[in-house]
Amino acid sequence: MKKQTVQKDRTYLLKGKSPLSLSIASRDSARFRLLYHDPEANDGKGANRALRYAKNQSSPFQDEQDDTAILEPIVFEDGKLFVSKTNAVLQEFLSYHPGNTENGGGEFYEFDPEKVAQENIENLNLEVDALIAARSMDLNTMKTIGRVHLRGNVDKMSSSELKHDILLFARQNPRDFLDAIDDPELDVNNIAARALSEGFVQLRGGKDLFYSLSDNKKKIMTIPFGQRAEDALSEWLHSDAGKDFYVYLSSNLKD
Repeated sequence: MKKQTVQKDRTYLLKGKSPLSLSIASRDSARFRLLYHDPEANDGKGANRALRYAKNQSSPFQDEQDDTAILEPIVFEDGKLFVSKTNAVLQEFLSYHPGNTENGGGEFYEFDPEKVAQENIENLNLEVDALIAARSMDLNTMKTIGRVHLRGNVDKMSSSELKHDILLFARQNPRDFLDAIDDPELDVNNIAARALSEGFVQLRGGKDLFYSLSDNKKKIMTIPFGQRAEDALSEWLHSDAGKDFYVYLSSNLKD
């Protein structure tokens, strides 16, 4: 049942704060419940088990400790707590602690430099991939991405301004950029954005969309609360009600 099986020194950091000294709860009490739900307890039915850190015990669970338990505080100094691999019981206790971010808490977390390095490598690789894709992107695709994901009127930008903003988007949000390239709905989202910017659809009162054609000024829809006009129109163009207008826009919006 042990969460941690690898014996190694571990460092824990407080999340979002670093006071000179801070003690965290080290035993279950009526004032502060310190429980771990053990799915294997109670013949596999699961049960909450009280936690208690005692340096002279081999288990962090109170029901497995004897009457000689020696309790001591758990203190973070300058937001950090180093626990040697020789203190396996404290490491195990912290792995079960409800304040650990891995258990859904928001008090502290284990700092794992190898994990951080792996995440940084992944992020750097994503950034490289996104920048390479952005650098080789043709102007029409840049406009398509820009209309959906960038602020401002993309069609009034110079090609250099647009390429600059696309490269910036790729560098700052590489995952979002790569997702945008592979988005199967990108073309429809682009049509929706252009329909609004080029006057085929009009937004009135900040909440209602209307046709803006020479022979049709009817209302299309009221935008759902909290949704952007472009997103609402795109969803409507996907529907049976909007498919004919989508065909019309596709043939009339030419780059």
